[in-house]
Amino acid sequence: MWCYRGGSISAEPRINDRIRVPEVRLVGPSGEQVGIVPLAKALELAQEYDLDLVEVAATARPPVCKLMDYGKFKYESAMKAREARKNQAHTVIKEMKLRPKIDPHDYDTKKGHVVRFLKQGDKVKITIMFRGREQSRPELGYRLLQRLASDVEDLGFVESSPKQDGRNMIMVLGPHKKKTEAMAEAREAQAARKAERQGQSAQTEESAQDETVAEAPAAEATPAEEPAEA
Repeated sequence: MWCYRGGSISAEPRINDRIRVPEVRLVGPSGEQVGIVPLAKALELAQEYDLDLVEVAATARPPVCKLMDYGKFKYESAMKAREARKNQAHTVIKEMKLRPKIDPHDYDTKKGHVVRFLKQGDKVKITIMFRGREQSRPELGYRLLQRLASDVEDLGFVESSPKQDGRNMIMVLGPHKKKTEAMAEAREAQAARKAERQGQSAQTEESAQDETVAEAPAAEATPAEEPAEA
């Protein structure tokens, strides 16, 4: 709800004495319908409940107002918005560049990066770069892209087939797993690792305590005093 106040625009609802209407349709603290009451009565009830009168539907006739703790409401709304932004998935396109005559070791390294990107739920743009005479052998790049797509088919699929783009050949791989699923799995794995580390730390402390107790010397027995002779 947008309202105009003295030349500035605000998304904040009107509350308490900022509400300027003769009567309102009032909603109670628990969501119960109180009905249409004069504004003065609504403000009186807000004071009795030690709450705020908040205009939640300004365009209604009469406007709808609710009794609530506005400060608490704003805080909870901000927390919900923050959590929503935290869980929001942003699709990222990573890029990996290869040469047509790449050696096996470099290929395995590049493929490892592609696997990691797909597991994270990201798309991967694969670019084959041709130089010199390699430009007359586009089939080399095509076969390399097909090989890579086959090697990672369990994690991704060919979203954009290989195509020539000047001196380069480009293919885009899309992940089977959604970004939100990948993020959730990553958080679960992180929590599991943290719990495992805490468990190992606790076991180490217990073992150290047991060793300390075992190494402590036993108290020597004090011989009983012989009775003095008469």
